[in-house]
Amino acid sequence: MPRDFLKGTKDAYDVVVIGSGLAGLTSANILARQGFSVLLLEHHYQLGGMATWFKRAGGHIFDISLHGFPHGMIKSCRKYWTREIADSIVPLKGIRFENPQFSLRTTFTREDFTRILVEHFGIAHETVQQFFDTARGMNFFDEQSRTTRELFEQFFPGRDDVVRMLMEPITYANGSTLEDPAITYGIVFSNFMQKGVYTFEGGTDALVTKMREELIRNGVDIRIRSLVTKIEVSDDRAVTAVIVNGKRIACRSVVSNANVKSTIENLVGLEHFDRKFVDDAKAVRLNNSSCQVYMALKAGESFDSSCGDLLFHSEHKGFDIDAMLSRDVSSRTFSFYYPETRPGSDRWLVVSSTNANYRDWTELSEADYEAAKKDLIESTLVCLEKYVPDIRARLDHIEAATPKTFERYTRHLAGSSFGTKFEGLQVSRDLPQQISGLFHAGSVGIIMSGWLGAVNYGVIVSNDVDKYLTSSSAAS
Repeated sequence: MPRDFLKGTKDAYDVVVIGSGLAGLTSANILARQGFSVLLLEHHYQLGGMATWFKRAGGHIFDISLHGFPHGMIKSCRKYWTREIADSIVPLKGIRFENPQFSLRTTFTREDFTRILVEHFGIAHETVQQFFDTARGMNFFDEQSRTTRELFEQFFPGRDDVVRMLMEPITYANGSTLEDPAITYGIVFSNFMQKGVYTFEGGTDALVTKMREELIRNGVDIRIRSLVTKIEVSDDRAVTAVIVNGKRIACRSVVSNANVKSTIENLVGLEHFDRKFVDDAKAVRLNNSSCQVYMALKAGESFDSSCGDLLFHSEHKGFDIDAMLSRDVSSRTFSFYYPETRPGSDRWLVVSSTNANYRDWTELSEADYEAAKKDLIESTLVCLEKYVPDIRARLDHIEAATPKTFERYTRHLAGSSFGTKFEGLQVSRDLPQQISGLFHAGSVGIIMSGWLGAVNYGVIVSNDVDKYLTSSSAAS
């Protein structure tokens, strides 16, 4: 008999959280702390969404995604998770840029960016301060017509090299382009490029394991391998239940940590929404995805610490979004993992990340797809040899992931690693006005800096759910 992953679940809960990305995990944790009954459903065999990991023979553990997030993650984890989790967040010390226009290292702080712009690029100190103050002062309620390109042109006209340094890390991190609203850059910059880059000491598996333990302490009912196929809605447009693994479980509210478009179109159904809302939802653009190459060194092998922690490498002569997305890869981010990344480990790892277009991989035949993955691995090794000589002889394991891989394991539409473009945020926020008790928390709007943004959006949405459940209880 197949295992029943829903054995022992209750017939009804206050909240059902669909998906266990960092936003879903945080929402579930906060709402359980508030005393609500919470069921967390994850279709995969482990929690975390894109914040996840996998193991390979030889004792290798690979983290998915770039291993860097802003300083604000410490405060958010301390407040909404545990001090133990917050205390395990440590700074990355070596961030490098290597491209035809410049070669430099930075601590990724406003002070250091200011120094570099003034001393290396010759920008007036007053101009730099005005730019940073403008970016810092942006908020969601500002007028949204100005693009990021126009923002840069205002302060650094004709300076493609400056744009490259300030924009490339954001593009690598969340798929932003120069045509996105300037506010998406301003808010991400304020979160991400102020006080350095941080990582979780012990790896993503340790982080998610500690989060799972906290969820259990707070009474969250966690179920893996549990695929939600429908959110049930009443005639008066209120959430009533979810259908998961063929079973109906009643609930007063739902927090979907799935893609906002798939939540609306697939889990609920367009017939339950107003026409204008449907049009707005259909107009939301998906962000791009990524490819990654995972490399593990043999026991006893290592690389020099001068490689740094994060290396933004590009062979293109200027900042070019299309080149960064091309399957003919010219830009990569290398994440170097040292033994101290996982205390007690003696393993040295490198993960290469490249932005990618979904269609460039899904339209290939099976044979061409496998050949393209081999080409990706080979070109990555050729590039990495510039920084780690003899890397091929030192390797114990290497493999590649593509947008198709992320689509398979996360069920993200089009394998999107970065959610939706900016317009997705408003659709996400408006969902409860369309369906009572239906909320969304996830990667929308490329506005809140990856992992930190996911956690903080989970906080915002959990507060909304709390108000809804409390007011509906009072009304009844």
